[in-house]
Amino acid sequence: MKPVKSPNTSHKSKQIVVIGTSAGGLKALISLISQLPSDFPAPLLIVQHISSDATGDVLMDALNKNGKLCSRHAVQGDIVQAGNIYLAPSDHHLMIEKGGTLLVTKGAQENRYRPAIDPLFRSAAVAFGNRVTGILLTGYLDDGTAGLIAVQRCGGICIVQDPKDADYPDMPANALNQLKVNYCLPIAQMGGVLLNLMQRKLKTQKNIPKDIEIESTIAERVLSDLPSVNSLGEQVPFNCPGCGGVLWRIDKGTLMRYRCHTGHAYTAAALLAEQTKQIEETMWTALRMFEERRNLLTTMSKNLKGGASKSAIERAKQSQVHIERIKAILLADDKVTQSDTPK
Repeated sequence: MKPVKSPNTSHKSKQIVVIGTSAGGLKALISLISQLPSDFPAPLLIVQHISSDATGDVLMDALNKNGKLCSRHAVQGDIVQAGNIYLAPSDHHLMIEKGGTLLVTKGAQENRYRPAIDPLFRSAAVAFGNRVTGILLTGYLDDGTAGLIAVQRCGGICIVQDPKDADYPDMPANALNQLKVNYCLPIAQMGGVLLNLMQRKLKTQKNIPKDIEIESTIAERVLSDLPSVNSLGEQVPFNCPGCGGVLWRIDKGTLMRYRCHTGHAYTAAALLAEQTKQIEETMWTALRMFEERRNLLTTMSKNLKGGASKSAIERAKQSQVHIERIKAILLADDKVTQSDTPK
């Protein structure tokens, strides 16, 4: 591992860069990080969606091999330093506090992911205000959009990969549909823009919106917080797919979002995708149970006589009808349902 570099600016003037990506992120991050010099004057915090059983070493090793900055897994309690890259560990959210202290937690999933992009962006917006540059790269669905909105509302800079340049354009395109970003660029142009932004004169910091502070605190505490989520919106007649609790609709902004009091959070698209997944899982379970029932009734009919045998055969036939109906639904070419679920 490359040596950790010391900060070359005071915390007061230090800027921070937060980056979020999903599918196609390895290639995109290598391309971006390879453009930055070894004396880049800010820390970079990165969330890439990875499975809970992954180590994250592939990304870390690739960035260390192809870039001039030191890339490492984030560790709870570390203080960020300029010229270093901090990667969210698998199955943990990465956030940052005022003062530059890293938080690495097992909090509730957001947008079906842990690590998720929104908690990082939101915490950086609260901790660093207009000293944040948020970058959203290739990926499915819309994690990161709410986080970018938080960065923008706190005075930070928002950069989104041009969807035409992205291997998976959903995440950048969804962000562009929800807010007017400062830059929409192909990755090849981002390095130069980042270097210029690090030299910009910062304006006086405006107050951090209360709702962004509340959402950031919910994620940081890893605790149930009914009063806090109550202040963000109204209850809706949907259940949280993560814990079965009641959901609240977040009323701020145009992006439709939902939260439960234990910390799970979803955009409307992520909630729909999770509901679709659970419906499919339930139907496969029902299919298995009907097949087992049919098989048992068929076996029983062979050992029964007269009317009892005929009754068992008839019930087995009824089970087969249900089996065929469920199979038809599961195998239907439903383009709407297919698009609900990310690859």
